Amino acid sequence: MGGCMHILLIHQIFTTLDEAGGTRHVELAEYLISKGHEVTVVASDISFLSGKKIHRRRTRLDSGIEVRRARTFGKIHSGFAGRLLGFMTFMASSFFSALTVKDVDLIFVTSPPIFQAITAYIVSRIRRKPYVLEVRDLWPDFMVEIGAIRNPFLIFASRLIEKFLYKNSRTIIVNTPGFISFISAKIGSDKRINLVPNGVDTSMFKPPEEGKVIRKNLGLEDRFIVLYAGAIGISNDIETLLNAAGILREEPDVFFLIVGGGNEKERMIAMAKELSLDNVMFLDPIAKKHMPEMIAAADAAVAILKNIPMFRTTYPNKVFDYMAGERPVILAIDGVIRELVEKAGAGIFVPPGDALALAEAIRILRNDEGMRKEMGRRGRALVEKCFERRKQAEEFERVLTDSLRGG
Repeated sequence: MGGCMHILLIHQIFTTLDEAGGTRHVELAEYLISKGHEVTVVASDISFLSGKKIHRRRTRLDSGIEVRRARTFGKIHSGFAGRLLGFMTFMASSFFSALTVKDVDLIFVTSPPIFQAITAYIVSRIRRKPYVLEVRDLWPDFMVEIGAIRNPFLIFASRLIEKFLYKNSRTIIVNTPGFISFISAKIGSDKRINLVPNGVDTSMFKPPEEGKVIRKNLGLEDRFIVLYAGAIGISNDIETLLNAAGILREEPDVFFLIVGGGNEKERMIAMAKELSLDNVMFLDPIAKKHMPEMIAAADAAVAILKNIPMFRTTYPNKVFDYMAGERPVILAIDGVIRELVEKAGAGIFVPPGDALALAEAIRILRNDEGMRKEMGRRGRALVEKCFERRKQAEEFERVLTDSLRGG
């Protein structure tokens, strides 16, 4: 790939394998370091899901990644005002922290939140280094469609910022093919857009027997476990999942495990109590390194988002984890991820927002062990062939190298 680079990653919610949340960037960074590159991360000093303060300002991970923590106020899951305060204070503090990192060759920033991309742009201009923008969320359009942003001026200003950042980045990376046409329409071309999709390190996922300990500890050895693992926010339609649990409440062998955190979690717990759902258990977020055992404890796994057209462009991380763990996917998300799962024969699609269809899909899988195993096998084969993290990391390295050279 040529000479080695020092890459500065600005990422407010950067998480390691010891933390809960997506680990795409730590895995990509570890690969870069294995190839002789240097990676420094500027991240928030507040944990994304737990909200706990991280007091150690500088850490060098065993892999060699240096993590610098920038002071942040507010909490991601404490409502709009708290999230905005957190985003804005990190935008400012990460700017000063980024300027202290020496001998940087390239600045890489990921969105959401989009505000840290503003920091990356300014730092790149001051240091006269290129910046690469990764888009994992079509902000602000997702926020507009779910009703999180309603003020016309804020929407107009947000779209101006978005377009400016797209146009001024050296390269744009997207994690789903569904984003390419949207962004190319904004910048008038797709030549600077590179696809490095979401994926999974399949070596983390071991045989299904690993889940027996979790089932025993939870007292669920003989139950058909339906797992949801991930964020519990305004985009995630956990309400429909709970309604499906209500439909199946008279079928005592079916049990729902909901693992994760977010600003809607307390409301969903209250809803489950109001509906007297004894077949539902909420668990705290778990570190990514423990997620394979949790998936192994399940019989089927659910990926669900609200019925919003923009969500048809997404490749949710959890779907790849489920498939790596050889679990059939019950997919309440339409669009590009549906095409992927159905083509592989790795799960059952149900219309978003349809609790009856979701409950029926669960019944079908519960009653057909052979189908479950075949879907799990096909899902695993797909991610091994097309969505293995190492292969994506190789492409990621190529994109960054070409960006540095001016390509």
